[in-house]
Amino acid sequence: MKVGVVGAGAWGTALAAHAARLGHETWLWAREPEVAQDIERSHENRTFLAGVPLPPSLRASHDLEPVLRDAGLVLLVTPSRFFRDIAARASGLLSADALVLVASKGIEESTLSLLSDVAAQVMPHVGPDRLAFLSGPSFAREVGLGRPADVVVASRGAQAARRVQPLLHAPTFRVYTSEDPIGVQVGGALKNVLAIATGACDGLGLGLNARAALITRGLAEMTRIGVALGADPLTFLGLAGVGDLVLTATGDLSRNRTLGIKVAQGVDPREYLASQRTVAEGYHTAAAAYALTRRLGVEAPITEQVYLVLHERRPLADALQSLLAREFKDELAGIRRP
Repeated sequence: MKVGVVGAGAWGTALAAHAARLGHETWLWAREPEVAQDIERSHENRTFLAGVPLPPSLRASHDLEPVLRDAGLVLLVTPSRFFRDIAARASGLLSADALVLVASKGIEESTLSLLSDVAAQVMPHVGPDRLAFLSGPSFAREVGLGRPADVVVASRGAQAARRVQPLLHAPTFRVYTSEDPIGVQVGGALKNVLAIATGACDGLGLGLNARAALITRGLAEMTRIGVALGADPLTFLGLAGVGDLVLTATGDLSRNRTLGIKVAQGVDPREYLASQRTVAEGYHTAAAAYALTRRLGVEAPITEQVYLVLHERRPLADALQSLLAREFKDELAGIRRP
């Protein structure tokens, strides 16, 4: 099968490399012409995934048309703030029966929409039997190097997920299916926000007890938000929930964790991000998630404090004190029980 991957950041490049290693004819679209040229000539994406050799069969282009032409599976792997525009551009180039797998993670800041809602608006002809969402604990560099990882692919009714599963499943890239695309998307988006908080916790030297507490309460917060949007609470016990959260919050390859550490060191988050070519999705997702929790009426204190520190310049010490001084309550407050 031909696979077209839209987005040549680290994650898109790693997924394209994986698809090519499975024997699929794989094309990768890069927004930057020099990135496409680098992949074509050196078989490496030295801008976003340096040091990871790419299969010689992997093709790259700055033009969407050859990437999507006759592709049976299309992966959308763009930063969430560019997702609407690029998905709309891709929509008219899709084959009539192409499967679409969204591997981007985030919430659209201008509308507070999950990417499934954005996709439904800009690709209305791609029904739930062809549209799926991928998430799970998977650092791009390790996937690019072929190291073992487990992920989950979700779609409404799981029909599209089950069609995608055999196309990408491999011994070192195990693909599970889910019928909960909302929960899988919420987990994939909010783990980045919570990883910033955990990085700040570690940067402040608060200890392993504090780290564990923050991750666990962050998981409860993620679950409350997901349930309010209609997700299955059990999803957050799986790969897209606790799995991806633990990886992103504790792994040294996490850009969002690194951002939190930098903030704890007194670095201005805007200046730090401006110096990076790669994207820390949690910075933008924090603003969207905070606004979404206020719309939903969901209590999300960690998300709130991350937003205030990153976007409203609240001192980190004040944010920490606000969390530590909260009233005691039932552990599962706000989470639907069976």
